[in-house]
Amino acid sequence: MEGYSLEISVSGKWVTVPALDISGKTVVVTGRWIKVAAIHDDEWLDSELEDPESCIRKLKERGSHGLRADIFTFAQKLPATRPQHPYPMAWDSIAAIRLSSFTGWWEKLPQETRKNVRRATRRGVVVRIQELDDKLIRGIVEINNESPMRQGRPFAHYGESYDEVKKDYSSFSDRSDLICAYCGDELIGLSKIVYCGRAAAIMKLESKAAHYDKRPANALIAKAVECCERKGVSYVMYGKYRYGNQKNTSLMEFKMRNGFDEILVPRFYVPLTIKGKIGMTLKLHHDLLAILPGSAIWLGRTIRAKCHKLRPSAVRRGSMVEQPKL
Repeated sequence: MEGYSLEISVSGKWVTVPALDISGKTVVVTGRWIKVAAIHDDEWLDSELEDPESCIRKLKERGSHGLRADIFTFAQKLPATRPQHPYPMAWDSIAAIRLSSFTGWWEKLPQETRKNVRRATRRGVVVRIQELDDKLIRGIVEINNESPMRQGRPFAHYGESYDEVKKDYSSFSDRSDLICAYCGDELIGLSKIVYCGRAAAIMKLESKAAHYDKRPANALIAKAVECCERKGVSYVMYGKYRYGNQKNTSLMEFKMRNGFDEILVPRFYVPLTIKGKIGMTLKLHHDLLAILPGSAIWLGRTIRAKCHKLRPSAVRRGSMVEQPKL
């Protein structure tokens, strides 16, 4: 059980962090003052941590041999929504479709959403599953570089190189699909969906703002649900439904209109050191969206939007890529 360094993607940037393999899972440590250990890519894994107590014990043992963490966090996975462990916990707000059939999902959608999916077809959008090749990577680079701003804030993937995009989209290639939306020969949107046992998670959902009128994002989600039905998936997840104490956002509205509901899943936090206990008491293990009141978050978003309006040439109507932070 030797520690090593692992390169991971954080907010669109690749960084190197300490890592350790425990019980078949890769645990990574991030953070500055409070160092938090977590299961690497737990959102995309097809199984959850089976023996957390053994993992906690080994992390405490490793703490005296170089790989120090103050807090260990892990979450249960759908469909397990009842807490199964005795550790301190909070609720993860997951955006998910409870999928019994494509028809059942379709019939529950708002009329406007169904119109948007049909509109995409009428306006020439063709959606199909593709392998990751040189042409597709170049198309993704073009989508990323359409605008430095998405949803009123800097876009993390703007300016990424061909090699960075290839690396980013090559993950979980053995159990994922790349769903692409074309208008003629032009790639105008794509989604990456990762299959995680009884659930599937949308890892990427991006589209060109210049083709917003063709509603490629709605067509991509419809195709993703269709793919999940064929594979017998029970839940289709798309990031968080609510980030911390945020109230309604455009991203939340988009998910709601496309059939995603809020499902609460237990996330556990285990202090490993005295510093970790103090940090948890002061709630330093949470990000600002979970600490600040909703009114402060709304004020921050309003100020940010007004600041970005001073640079109108940089702001376009962006795709529904996840942009959770202030």
